[in-house]
Amino acid sequence: MNTVVLDASVGVKWFRDESGSAEARAMLRSHGSGEIRIVVPSLFVYEFAGVATRLLQPDEARDLWARFLDWRISVREVGDSLMRDAFDIRERYGCTLHDALSPALAAQIGATLCSADRRAHGGMPGAVIIGE
Repeated sequence: MNTVVLDASVGVKWFRDESGSAEARAMLRSHGSGEIRIVVPSLFVYEFAGVATRLLQPDEARDLWARFLDWRISVREVGDSLMRDAFDIRERYGCTLHDALSPALAAQIGATLCSADRRAHGGMPGAVIIGE
């Protein structure tokens, strides 16, 4: 099974209609059917839920959270090793530290990084950028 690490910019497209939303939702369906496995750093959860609470009604945000739990996406805690690798990626590519966490996780577990943030991740080798 192919494993992908998502940046929160992809997860937000699950509930917003914008460029790349169809691709992001297709990835989620592929995860549900077992074709791929989605893994995210724990920061993803905060960013995803934070955007949901800004853009959706309170009940809609709560329902989205319940669906997120049902999707059984693997969430990896940010610990020492991941943070150290994120510091290195931040230095190498000039992105913010929080933008470095997903590529650091992808590198650690040998997964493909998928992002909708070309500015942060477009120059990273092997990154798949959606929404273009």
